[in-house]
Amino acid sequence: MGTVHEERRSRLRERCSAAGLDGALVTRPGNVRWLTGMPAAEALLVTRDRAVVAVAHPAREREDGIEERRVLPGREPGLVVVEAVGATGLLGVEEHDLTVTRHRALAAGSGASLVDLGHAVEQLRLVKDEDELNCLRVAGEIADQALGELLESILVGRSERHLAMELERRMVDHGADAPAYPVRVGTGEHAGRSRHLPGDRRVEEGDFLTVSLGACYRGYRSHATRTFVVGLSPEEWQIDLHRAVFAAQRAAREALLPGAAYEDPLKAARRELERHGYSDPLDDGVGHGLGLDATEEPTLRPGEFGKLEHRVPVTVGLGVGIPGRGGVRIEDSLVVRPLEDGGPELLTITTKELLAL
Repeated sequence: MGTVHEERRSRLRERCSAAGLDGALVTRPGNVRWLTGMPAAEALLVTRDRAVVAVAHPAREREDGIEERRVLPGREPGLVVVEAVGATGLLGVEEHDLTVTRHRALAAGSGASLVDLGHAVEQLRLVKDEDELNCLRVAGEIADQALGELLESILVGRSERHLAMELERRMVDHGADAPAYPVRVGTGEHAGRSRHLPGDRRVEEGDFLTVSLGACYRGYRSHATRTFVVGLSPEEWQIDLHRAVFAAQRAAREALLPGAAYEDPLKAARRELERHGYSDPLDDGVGHGLGLDATEEPTLRPGEFGKLEHRVPVTVGLGVGIPGRGGVRIEDSLVVRPLEDGGPELLTITTKELLAL
């Protein structure tokens, strides 16, 4: 993997050279890990001929072209690596990651002129290599396993919070580093909400039950959301609502093709919802990129400009709710692929059919 990370740093050097920068100070954790393969590194300085990382442990000799420098408590990690190199000239920094205090410390303590690097590393991370996609596949499989086991257990009478905690434990038991994000479980009138925090409401017969979960495997994070009915059979309104969301989410997934505009999946979902009699504008969009961070570029929401690329992993999900009754939310993790390769690759395969549990 050292060769992979060196190649990534070379691509960043090319970006810096084209922008007239003498180096780049990378501080966002996911970006540092992507460029080094080191989960605990706190900052990385890449110059034309050196790569230096700040670490909390005693510095060690490495064979991958990276130099380590120890950060003592209270010290600014970025300043430690800048001082180690004696960086001067124009230095790109990730202003979207740095606090004002950290930026001031770097400006005052370094001999370089700081300019905004922007989202240069995030843009390099956009298209994933096969090793990254394999990690995402495993993350999806782990979440699917945990959810499948939960659905085979008794659900009535258990609280949202208890179910969420059990899912997080099951994912770790199946090999996850940790949950990709806090598991969200909503039942009854809470079902279908995108940002509902699990509470004390207990599952009852006839409820919608929405579960949103993802596993983190070797740093890479999956997303999935499913909605089920608890009881012997769903009511007619539940069937109709699920059918509409299911069709809209499928239309959005099918629009994930190389060259498609970021807004195309959103537009496809809107058309399908309208065809079923719903007018939700989906102002939050229908998805985003994923990888080492739970949310990455691109963003599939209104007003976003850009085109999808081959081998970019994204989430596609949406929900519709009825006040006081609950709602349906369905989400998947996928990889953008052309039709000649079979179209979008689905990473989360737990059924999206309306199961009665």
